[in-house]
Amino acid sequence: MSAARDPRPLTGEPLSLDLLNTRWMHEGVAQDLLVDTDGLAVWLAANGLDRFAADEATLRHALEARDTLRAVVDGPLDADSAGPVDAVLSHGRIRATLTTEGPGERVEFGDESWGPAWLAARDYLELLSTAPDRIRACSHEACILHFFDTSRNGTRRWCSMAVCGNRAKASRHYARVKES
Repeated sequence: MSAARDPRPLTGEPLSLDLLNTRWMHEGVAQDLLVDTDGLAVWLAANGLDRFAADEATLRHALEARDTLRAVVDGPLDADSAGPVDAVLSHGRIRATLTTEGPGERVEFGDESWGPAWLAARDYLELLSTAPDRIRACSHEACILHFFDTSRNGTRRWCSMAVCGNRAKASRHYARVKES
C-alpha cells in the first residue's frame, strides 16, 4: 500500500472522525486501514501528519485513541468513556507562547509517538465544544462511518448520499415494489 493511495470511502472529515473512519465496511466485510505501519503512513499523509513516524509505537497509540474515541462517540458520554480519552490527552499539552506576532500556542508531547493520537483526541474536544449534535454516525445499517454534519439545516443522515443514501433509497423502493 503506497502512502499516495487512500482506499477509504470517506475522507476529509475532522481528524478525530477521520481516525474512526480508518475502519469501514466493503461489501459486508470490515476493512481496516490501520492493520500495519503502511496503513498508518497513508492515514498520516492524508491528514498532513506525515511529520510523525509511521512506526509500531505510533500505530499502537493511534489504535488506542481510535478505540477510546469510538466508545465515546458511539456510546454515552460518562466516566467510563471519558476516562480513556483523558488518558490519551495526558500524553500532550498546549503551551502558551509569546511570539513576534503576538500570543500563540505550541503543542508539546512527552513522546512524539503519541502525537497523532493526542491530536485526534484534542480534535474531538473541539468538535464537542463547537457542535456536539453535529457529530454523527451514518444512518445506513451496514455502515460504520462517522461524519461532522456541516449541512445548513443540520439534517445530514448519510456519510455519502451517493453511496449509503442511494442504497437506503433503493432498498425502500424495492420494499415498496415488492409489497404491491
